[in-house]
Amino acid sequence: MTASVESQPTMEMRTTLRIIVHDNDIRKITLFGKPQTLDSLVEQLEEKLGLQYKFSLQYEDPDFHNALVNLTDITDLPDKPTLKVIALVPTPTPSTASTDDTELLSVSSPESRSSLARSPWPDTFEIPYFPVDIEYRLRQGNLLYMRDKTYLQVPRDMKHEILEKLAEAIYSFKAYPCDEEFNDVATALIQKHPCLIEPGSVNGCNGWKNSLKFKMGNYRTKLRRAGCTDVAVNQGKRKGQAPQRSIKRPKRFEINFLPNFPDGEDETSMESKRKELVEEMKKRRPTAALITKNMDSTFALRRQELVNLEPPVKDTMERWPALFTEAQIWAEFCRLSSKNLNTEFFKELDKYTPRFLEIFKTKGGSVGQKLQKYLQQVTTESTDVTAKRTAVLRGLPVILGDENTDFFKTCFDSDDPGMSHIPIGIMTIVPEDKPMSLDSLHLQSSGTAIILEGRIVMDGLENLPHAMCLLFGLTYALNLEYPQQLKNTFDFIQRVLLSLGHKALKPKIQSLKNLLMH
Repeated sequence: MTASVESQPTMEMRTTLRIIVHDNDIRKITLFGKPQTLDSLVEQLEEKLGLQYKFSLQYEDPDFHNALVNLTDITDLPDKPTLKVIALVPTPTPSTASTDDTELLSVSSPESRSSLARSPWPDTFEIPYFPVDIEYRLRQGNLLYMRDKTYLQVPRDMKHEILEKLAEAIYSFKAYPCDEEFNDVATALIQKHPCLIEPGSVNGCNGWKNSLKFKMGNYRTKLRRAGCTDVAVNQGKRKGQAPQRSIKRPKRFEINFLPNFPDGEDETSMESKRKELVEEMKKRRPTAALITKNMDSTFALRRQELVNLEPPVKDTMERWPALFTEAQIWAEFCRLSSKNLNTEFFKELDKYTPRFLEIFKTKGGSVGQKLQKYLQQVTTESTDVTAKRTAVLRGLPVILGDENTDFFKTCFDSDDPGMSHIPIGIMTIVPEDKPMSLDSLHLQSSGTAIILEGRIVMDGLENLPHAMCLLFGLTYALNLEYPQQLKNTFDFIQRVLLSLGHKALKPKIQSLKNLLMH
């Protein structure tokens, strides 16, 4: 009896956690009992949060004024901790540098780890630590600046070291940063080391920004010689051998656009795994674990095919049939962008839906008439979340000025849909005994399909919002251009709903975002 009484408090013990899933998704989680291992904590959080991707954890460490620190030991966890979820993407093991590359690249340098998955561009760029002698000279320069506003005269060797280290740090995020991102780095540099401010510059760092641009060009040249695929693919294209527009680089903020083959793998070994995938997909019930494993390990081969060769969708379906399944579309999007498409798409869509419907009601003219047809179908008491999502996604192109008549298609289940002329679109199939009009939401459809290059690539989907989310994932997975007639709509999904892109938006998208925030 005594033992039973003593164990009772332990059974009732609860652990309360504050979990930062995303910047705008912070949750309070209660666990029954205190996890005894880090793996146990991760498993419980995966179940509680409903996360479908691998992740690590950081915690706010009170020893460092609650700065985030990687959680590697469960005993480090404070009472009622704040944890941040860090999404992980497949990270191939870095390959060992060959003898020919030894003089060019150090095995431990970031360049030699170019096959590793990158991280998204940070909200605030953190300036790395420089070599000891450079740090000492900067520290002395900062002290002089704080005392009498004396600017440091940077010698050539010191500037070289600073730019080289910054280029390494930039490349860990992306190979081709834009002007805005160069400006972020240069601004962060003079904020951390004010002695480097350029008194003759408008913002104090234009010279550093221009120098960084030249340094990144030189840095990419060095990486091409080392065989880094994401820059080697553009070899010579800035020297008149090919037009500027053919340069292949991330256009939609993919952080793992064109990775190198992982250690111990080559095209032959990956091709063997690809064939195994094809055979597995022919089975009535393919083994999900095998498919996920082989899709992860063949990611580099698949990206090289899709980026370099740009094959027709028909050929990709034959070579990579698993890529046209829901689970692998979510997984591929995570490999490319480190984001959970399914979760974030609907979370953000549902957050803005009430405001969208309010905005739709205020519109007049021809736009208002089109939107009214969708609003009429979501005003009844029986309206569910799918109906609201459908109304918003059908109305979004209208309010952004896109032409969607060739994108959203509807047909009876007994009709020949005639898809050969449709490059990309979503088809809703309705029973023949149901009334049908061009602008109906068709909430009682018998199925929804995705069309690419004149053929159905996925069918039997639950509803239009589900199909729209999957189609957006396919544009990333297959390296496809956004449909011309819905360019603003897809750009809105990317930049506003999924936060993939610069803060600067096109005028139409910025205006809509401003309305949503009111």
